[in-house]
Amino acid sequence: MLLKSNNSAEKQQLILSIFIPAIIGILMILSYLLEHGMNWDFHSAGIYPRRLENIWGIFTIIFVHSDLEHLSNNVVSFLLLGSSLFFFYRQIAIKILINSYIFSGIILWIIGRENWHIGASGLIYSLAFFLFFSGVFRRNTSLIAISLTIAFLYGSMIWHLFPWQLQDPISWEGHLAGGIVGLVLSFLYRKQGPQKEIVEWDENNEDNEVAEDKEDIEGNEVAEDKEENEEKVDETQKV
Repeated sequence: MLLKSNNSAEKQQLILSIFIPAIIGILMILSYLLEHGMNWDFHSAGIYPRRLENIWGIFTIIFVHSDLEHLSNNVVSFLLLGSSLFFFYRQIAIKILINSYIFSGIILWIIGRENWHIGASGLIYSLAFFLFFSGVFRRNTSLIAISLTIAFLYGSMIWHLFPWQLQDPISWEGHLAGGIVGLVLSFLYRKQGPQKEIVEWDENNEDNEVAEDKEDIEGNEVAEDKEENEEKVDETQKV
């Protein structure tokens, strides 16, 4: 019964961890379908750096994508990273998600090139960097395993933090902004959520073991003394 209840709790936790990322992912897809189905253009819902009238774009940028490949890559990555965040860091997941969302957009608005920036890459980079560095800072064995998994799956992301061309069509500024936010959040929240496992030694058990050993030794000594006395009695009777 205990095993079944544990499995049920883990399944429920897994479902809950997927719920919020799935809702946001569905909104990304619906936004794309609406834009292209109605032949509209949502690029102005992205971020145009340092333009005050467009600062609200930090809240809508993740719902704008250039094509189906751009959308699918972002949705799959966000679902995987977002679900991992809510599963392993459920106590602080909402805080991390909201801060990643807002501050990655703000930094992009400050440092970005004067052009339209669209997509959820900044948020994705923030989540990836948080999951990687958080495991390292906490020195938790399970979370370090997640860090290594993130490094294996998304290690190539590091090459997209900086421009490779003079007019790079990829918003490397958005990636850089997200990476900075994820790193900072992993440090600021290192004391919240799951922590390093602490091994506790049961001193009572150790004391009991010592006492049992002492009793065994004393019992053996008494038995030996008794045997020696019996031998002396036998020898006396023979004389």
